[in-house]
Amino acid sequence: MTALGFLYPGHSAEDDYPRIEQLLGSDVRLDLVHTDIGEDAPERLAKGVEQLRLAGAEAIVWACAGGSFVHGWEGAQEQVRALATTAGMPASATSFAFVHAVRELGSLRVAVGATYPEDVAGLFVDFLGAGGVEVTGVHSAGVVTAAEVGAWREAEILALARAADTPEAAAVLLPDTGLHTAAFLPALEKKLGKPVLTANQVTVWEALRLTNRRVNAPGLGTLFTREPIVQV
Repeated sequence: MTALGFLYPGHSAEDDYPRIEQLLGSDVRLDLVHTDIGEDAPERLAKGVEQLRLAGAEAIVWACAGGSFVHGWEGAQEQVRALATTAGMPASATSFAFVHAVRELGSLRVAVGATYPEDVAGLFVDFLGAGGVEVTGVHSAGVVTAAEVGAWREAEILALARAADTPEAAAVLLPDTGLHTAAFLPALEKKLGKPVLTANQVTVWEALRLTNRRVNAPGLGTLFTREPIVQV
């Protein structure tokens, strides 16, 4: 059994995690601890670490893109290093998960469909650029609250992805762990005709990567079915 730990801000799309656990269909357990929204300082994140450690987690991921990339590449790295030191195990964050997943797929030109306001979406584009990922198109939905995003379903998510997509993009990224996407990944990829990477999906994949696990799970999209192109 591989136990993976996640620090998840607030309550929005946390039910994606038991769904993903079921879709993995293997000996993987996903343990989730909630943090307060906006509390992304290492000392605050550390409050949930002990609970995950006692649960037997082998790696921890801060399941939040915005609470990571807004600090820039170096700031996000410092955040993850502090988390790993506190946890005494490998650690990462959703923002880095996107970069690593894009590299693995070899899709270094992407489109971004962001629920965030334009300025925040721009910070994510900058973060991707620092990781060597080129953004060919970006669309901002301008949503501020996680509660609103958490109510979106397949139609709204597909519209966001389509609004961002460009012919040059090899993949479409949807960077918000507040979005429910685990149930819609195959449908989104079929309708767009290319890989779709979503926040909760890549967060779980990143935790598996940290523990050197690879699980074939077609229900979770291309990322969980492809052999690695680039080892990170």
